[in-house]
Amino acid sequence: MSLDCGIVGLPNVGKSTIFTALTAAPAAAENFPFCTIDPNIGIVDLPDERLEFLAGVFQPKKITPTSVKFVDIAGLIKGASQGEGLGNQFLANIREVTCIAHVVRCFDNPDIMHVRENANTAAPIDPEGDISTINMELALADLDTIKKRQEKVTKATRALGREEEKKWAPWTSAVGKIKPLLEAGKCARQAELSEEEKAAVQDMFLLTIKPTFYVCNVDEDTIASGTNKYVEIVKQIAADEKSEVIVICGKFEADLADIKDANDRKEFMDAVGLKESGLAELAHTAYKLMGLRTSSREARTTATRGRSTRATRRRKQQAPSTRTLKKDSSKRKPTRSTTYANTAVKQRSRNRANTGSKAKITSYRTETFCSLNSARLQNNNSGQTA
Repeated sequence: MSLDCGIVGLPNVGKSTIFTALTAAPAAAENFPFCTIDPNIGIVDLPDERLEFLAGVFQPKKITPTSVKFVDIAGLIKGASQGEGLGNQFLANIREVTCIAHVVRCFDNPDIMHVRENANTAAPIDPEGDISTINMELALADLDTIKKRQEKVTKATRALGREEEKKWAPWTSAVGKIKPLLEAGKCARQAELSEEEKAAVQDMFLLTIKPTFYVCNVDEDTIASGTNKYVEIVKQIAADEKSEVIVICGKFEADLADIKDANDRKEFMDAVGLKESGLAELAHTAYKLMGLRTSSREARTTATRGRSTRATRRRKQQAPSTRTLKKDSSKRKPTRSTTYANTAVKQRSRNRANTGSKAKITSYRTETFCSLNSARLQNNNSGQTA
């Protein structure tokens, strides 16, 4: 599973418009359902004022901000878990993402068709019904996943007995908490699971257990106030799920993304009473839900040049000179190879000494033997003469 955020929702709620404004990558945004078939992928640099401050202090040659990967996934309608619309493809794409940005339509516009149960029939604007439709389809898909796993667990416990049953105990306990929520159309992330239980169901990649935040797509008239009757409904649902809510105007953000000059962008935002783009908050929320953290690093040769002269001089003064190292080298403990070499030299010296002493002893014995023999010969000769 890759570290990316999937943008999901019903058709025609503004997913592709927000994606285009967020990533500056072109995505089809038309007034008909399922204009997005294959998922669009874009990389977004994470805005961070701290990085700009550090860059001003250290003056690095290159600045590389952290980034977030967003995936614009095709919309789904009621019956997607049974393959309605692009349901099967939608579920496969959402299963691969790390977290979910659920876009909800929170504006009235008769020119933009809103669909929920049937792609050919317009439906009234109802954020609660829209959220319930998607959550129910995801819950049905998760129930099907649990059912398939349950069959395998049952066969394994019957065949292998109590030891296998103990092995699957955390999974059984977690499913016992998750399944009633799914059957009620709620999300698995609302279940209170222990760390052991979370680890037991992690390999099933349940759709409703993924971290999710809601993105309220409003019109330009709601930008200044930041809320309307539809937004309040979404906030209430998010509070029950302990999820976050972001209010954003997709159309305004798309127009703002086309303005490159910083001063013109500021004037454009001031005209509607907006201090900061909602896309920055959206990117930060997605980054946080993925469990990521930022860290700043800089090249020492670029950032510390001319700033650590005194410290460098101090290190040089404290470091021993080459002469000191040469003098101290004689006091160092001998290595293993040196020890072996010294032992060999000593052994050769001993051998030479022993050889010399043996030669001296042999010569002494020879001289003594010769002198004794000569004395005996002299005695014998003198006796014969007499």
